[in-house]
Amino acid sequence: MNLKEIAKSGGCKAASISYDRDLMRNRTRKAPIWLHFGAGNIFRAFPCALQDTLLSKGIVDYGIIAAETFDFEIIDKIYRPHDDLSLLVTLGADGSVSRRVIGSVAESITTQTDTERGRLVEIFKSPSLQMVSFTVTEKGYVYLSPDGSLLPTAAADFAREPDAAQTLPGIITALLYSRYRAGGAPISLVSMDNCSHNGDRLKSAISAFAAAWVERGYVDDGFINYILDESRIGFPCTMIDKITPRPDPKVASLLAADRFDNTECIVTSKHTYIAPFVNAEAPQYLVVEDVFPAGRPPLERVGVIFTDRETVDKAERMKVCTCLNPLHTALAVFGCLLGYTLISEEMKNPVLSNMVRRLGYIEGLPVVTDPGIINPRAFIDEVVNVRLPNPFMPDSPQRIATDTSQKLSVRFGETIKQYIERGLNFDNLVVVPLVAAGWCRYLLGVDDNGNKFDISPDPLLPDLRSTLSEIKLGNVSYDTAKTALHPIFSNESIFGVDLYSTPLGHRAEEYFVRMTAGKGAVTSLLTELFS
Repeated sequence: MNLKEIAKSGGCKAASISYDRDLMRNRTRKAPIWLHFGAGNIFRAFPCALQDTLLSKGIVDYGIIAAETFDFEIIDKIYRPHDDLSLLVTLGADGSVSRRVIGSVAESITTQTDTERGRLVEIFKSPSLQMVSFTVTEKGYVYLSPDGSLLPTAAADFAREPDAAQTLPGIITALLYSRYRAGGAPISLVSMDNCSHNGDRLKSAISAFAAAWVERGYVDDGFINYILDESRIGFPCTMIDKITPRPDPKVASLLAADRFDNTECIVTSKHTYIAPFVNAEAPQYLVVEDVFPAGRPPLERVGVIFTDRETVDKAERMKVCTCLNPLHTALAVFGCLLGYTLISEEMKNPVLSNMVRRLGYIEGLPVVTDPGIINPRAFIDEVVNVRLPNPFMPDSPQRIATDTSQKLSVRFGETIKQYIERGLNFDNLVVVPLVAAGWCRYLLGVDDNGNKFDISPDPLLPDLRSTLSEIKLGNVSYDTAKTALHPIFSNESIFGVDLYSTPLGHRAEEYFVRMTAGKGAVTSLLTELFS
């Protein structure tokens, strides 16, 4: 059976859609309320599923419009061939598997044609539109290089007329200008990406583009006031948490055995892994700053926590800086070096399990901020005992290792800053400098057995590889390592701080030298530290 057939009549152990989807789609197209940018797996497994539940319960009668500005193949090869439907496969730690057809996407759009861009302008002009959300990854908001200069892509957009913008911040700013010119109705732009102060990052990028266009005379001065007016535009910060790995061939085989026809896993030309189904874990958290001048969907009815900024910030810091994301990155780096392809398999290794437990409980918890709505120790308990070891979650270290240079400043830099501010003993930090060293060891593209492997995509990869080009596995001198590592470990845009302003820089150098001594050196050091 295909998705359209299951949605209408059920089958393949998934129930049919209980609401009138045609009616929902017509209503949404005429009076859009929720537009989302970033049509990948986390969107389909989490926000889409939340809205689908609201529709199924009769709480709302409208869906979400999905838009994609980066990887158009997601829409062309997955959404449109399957009538914007997807199958959510939830994989429980106890081996349970649940399946659910998600039909809440009312329309899917890209920015690759003038017609589609025109449709987005039409949506943004609509006074009914309350919320535009984003899952575009951390790099989607970046417009400055590590040295503070404009990225070439951003510089090009700064010079273009708004309607010709190519970057995500440029496109959104241009669309906001169309809303401003149509009367300036209120709206909220909601980042649901895994990065610190995501709402502030989005606001900063959009404000920069608007200011550049005002300076060039492309937009009028009042547009800046519109963007900065909190009574008209909200940029709420959020904390989102749900592990949604790449589609797993094993899940595809399971579905095929139950006569589900749409099991093809696709890797797009931009390295997005996607399929007509999404496999995900059951635990999920979404905490949102309640700043919605135009109103919002009643997502609190399906478990979303709406609160104040301070609480969101605490929840985000708890998860991103201490209780989950740093553990994930540590496993990603060393999993790739040790030849693992599944996070759950890494957790069976007592050395690696001890490493992440130390990182969470011993190095992170002393500086964690308790948000009050989620208990940090209980959160880590769930992470290390349920989520990471889940054998039915096909999450890979290779996926998590993507864009590591964009993550380290938050996942580890914030902990280092807290140790500095609180005057804590840096001798307590073992895993933090080890991950810094391990990441540089990973960037050599040679595993612990001396075999080459593919390094995951990263925007700084060419420069980083060039900096480490003189390092070869086996007999690396301390002076050679120090020369290569200094520009990386001292880069505050990567680590959030200059590691040499603390004892961690030299400690990371020592770890790196030991891990490049030859074959098996990574395993030897990890065993010594965490057995």
